[in-house]
Amino acid sequence: MSEKEGASEELENIANQCIKESESQSGKEPGFVREASDSLNEASHYLEGKPSDQIYETHPRMNILESTSSSGSKSKKNAEQNKNLPFSETSIRNASLVSKIEISQSLSSLTGSTTEYQAFNFQSPKTVGKVNPQVSEENQKQLGFESDNFTVNLEAKGLLEFPKDILKTKYVKYLYLDKNQIKTFQGTDSGDLLELEILSMQENGLSSLPSEIQLLHNLRILNVSHNRISHIPKEISRLRKVRQLFFNNNYIESFPSDLQSLGNLEILGLGKNKLRELPNTLPNFETLRVLNLEYNQLKIFPKALCFLPKLNSLNLTGNLISSLPKEIRELKNLEKLLLDHNKLTFLAVEIFQLLKIKELQLADNKLEVISHKIKNFRELRSLILDKNLLKNIPENISYCLMLECLSLSDNKVTELPKSIHKLKNLRKLLVNRNHIVKITEDVSHLGNICSLEFSGNMITDVPIEIKNCQKITKVELNYNKIIYFPVGLCALHSLYYLSFSGNYISEIPVDISFSKQLLRLEFHENKLLMFSEHFCSLSNLIYLDLGKNQIKKIPPSISNMVSLHVLILCGNKFETFPRELCTLENLQVLDLSENQLQKIPSEICNIKGIQKLNFSSNQFIYFPIELCQLQSLEQLNISQINGKKLTRIPEELSNMTQLKELDISNNAIREIPRNIGELRNLVSLHACNNQISYLPPSFLSLNDLQQLNLSGNNLTALPSAINNLFSLKEINFDDNPLLRPPIEICKGKQLYTITRYLQRADERDEKILEKIFKIVANNITETNFEFLCQKLNLANSETDRPSNSTVSLSERAQQALVIWKTESNKSSLTAAALTDQLIRALTMIGAYEIMDKITALNLFAHAIKF
Repeated sequence: MSEKEGASEELENIANQCIKESESQSGKEPGFVREASDSLNEASHYLEGKPSDQIYETHPRMNILESTSSSGSKSKKNAEQNKNLPFSETSIRNASLVSKIEISQSLSSLTGSTTEYQAFNFQSPKTVGKVNPQVSEENQKQLGFESDNFTVNLEAKGLLEFPKDILKTKYVKYLYLDKNQIKTFQGTDSGDLLELEILSMQENGLSSLPSEIQLLHNLRILNVSHNRISHIPKEISRLRKVRQLFFNNNYIESFPSDLQSLGNLEILGLGKNKLRELPNTLPNFETLRVLNLEYNQLKIFPKALCFLPKLNSLNLTGNLISSLPKEIRELKNLEKLLLDHNKLTFLAVEIFQLLKIKELQLADNKLEVISHKIKNFRELRSLILDKNLLKNIPENISYCLMLECLSLSDNKVTELPKSIHKLKNLRKLLVNRNHIVKITEDVSHLGNICSLEFSGNMITDVPIEIKNCQKITKVELNYNKIIYFPVGLCALHSLYYLSFSGNYISEIPVDISFSKQLLRLEFHENKLLMFSEHFCSLSNLIYLDLGKNQIKKIPPSISNMVSLHVLILCGNKFETFPRELCTLENLQVLDLSENQLQKIPSEICNIKGIQKLNFSSNQFIYFPIELCQLQSLEQLNISQINGKKLTRIPEELSNMTQLKELDISNNAIREIPRNIGELRNLVSLHACNNQISYLPPSFLSLNDLQQLNLSGNNLTALPSAINNLFSLKEINFDDNPLLRPPIEICKGKQLYTITRYLQRADERDEKILEKIFKIVANNITETNFEFLCQKLNLANSETDRPSNSTVSLSERAQQALVIWKTESNKSSLTAAALTDQLIRALTMIGAYEIMDKITALNLFAHAIKF
């Protein structure tokens, strides 16, 4: 087994051990869960542990190409972690991601499908019932029947009323009606509703629950999240068997007191509503285990919450709470407490009496100190303290022996506790953007550490003892003051992700050539003078960022980097394109922006898998036509905001048949290629700040185009048929001398407004052209008519008439103009263009009397607002 495979296998084992356990349980019991209480146990027991994907690293191949920046906000990561919590109906599917011990304690009789069922992912459980023989298998699929015989999924079917006919056709227990417009159960036979156990009506635009909800006597789970419900009716209290209720993302202002009569309620979701207070009767919810009140408007931590005897998961993220009551100590069974994004300035000492707490999230508050009584949290697995005002962490944290994730980013911490080495189970240590000057040797005793992040500090070196942390897979030390590469990192055989961007490293030691397991390496914005030969030994490396250094050339041995997919070389000193890069047959992304390139060699066609190229801000004399050979290319950026301006785009651009995104902004381009419509896959076109004066007819063939930026050009008119670009979502025509439509119409950046204007303008232009035809026909002389026919290239056979013909000159002129218009329409000329062409011809033949009448007509027409 190779080193890379060994690292990958280890990571995969860590991240997926619980999933395998859950799947093995699922395989033993293919049938549906016998009772809804069992399914609830799965969600509640989940609270005993933290989902492994919040603590452990994922398989490196899964995310190595993702844009990950250590200097990015960790609070954003925390918000993403919250998705895995069992507080919302979309997250309970992660209940299977618990530790092996907890799974064995709580999930011995559950299937994997139960988790999906709770998650409202609508992957329904298998059952053994019979389908009505009158309904064929094909019809079942069309009607939304799932593979089992008790489930109907009618998500996003455009329904306006409850599907009562299906309930009569099939014995239904689980009904999913999300993303419809159903407002009532009216007309439904109450007997058909009696057997429903799960009902989901998310995103139906409900302003209230229909009173018929009380008929669902066997309902166990109700999900009406993402609606417009402002209050919960008293009829809900008649659902005696209900176990889970989800009212997240609504407009509820007062806590529904009628719910307290629901003696079996265990999970309640009221997140993202408008609650300002909670009733004192809250302790009557004696069976409640999971309560989600995130992103409401609570200013005070309600004391009534403290007397929920079975509560083990509480989410109060995103409220306005400034302090905790001493009664919080009564939550003896609480295991998960989320208080991120509040206004806490201190923690009541009583919180440290919650001896069962396993996950505590306090990010984005105003905490200045953490009590030494944190030592009481002997079961704590995850502690998130990002974005506070902490200057130090108590030494007593070493008593939290079960701690696996400690996140302290965006504080004012100057040093870590000396006893941190006692946290033998710690796997993630995140201390980004603090005031750390030194990584102490104590960190080297963290034998299980997988991820170290110390970006945005003042660290100058890394202790050689770091080599003892053999389980480390990821290290981020961006934007510190490191001058010499820490060679101790080269002894970490599981390390696959290493980032040193924003430091002062000028040389790469030979030791790095032995880190062949590395998959991602970043040295952006350092002091490198050359592309080190030692990099070329990293044959497994997928991602390499050497942007913003002082590199001038590439060694030939780069051809050994056979796995390289992404290479960032922007902001260096390249004057010619390095031909050595053309040997990287597997390269997919290449960034050579902000260099001094003038030409591209024809050998670039050897990079057969290239998908993204960035050549912006270089010194090209002309558009490198060699790029047009790259038929696999999907994204091309040749914007020249700081480079030499291009004046022309070649028609060979159409050879890039896979091109999806094109950026030619900040040049001096006068016209878009006439055959641009052949780029059938083009989704995004940025061509702002050029000199483009019109759009070619083929432009209207870009049926997949979604983003169009043509601001800062010389456009005076937009084609009327622009409304045929049905996929277009984002447009920008600002800073153009537009007359048709006026720039005021385009400022709103709404395609409908623009096309509606152009349609009405076309209708007006057609009417004006018809009136001009009449003016010409009624006033033209025989001599001028002959001259006009010559100017408009009308054949004699179309205009000559026998001398004894009874057809008047007026009729002949009218017929001739209609024929001319018909022929011109074949060239897609608009009525306005035909009018301009006709006026020029009349001026040339000296028909001044007719011109005066047409001028008067135009003045009158433009004076009318439409």
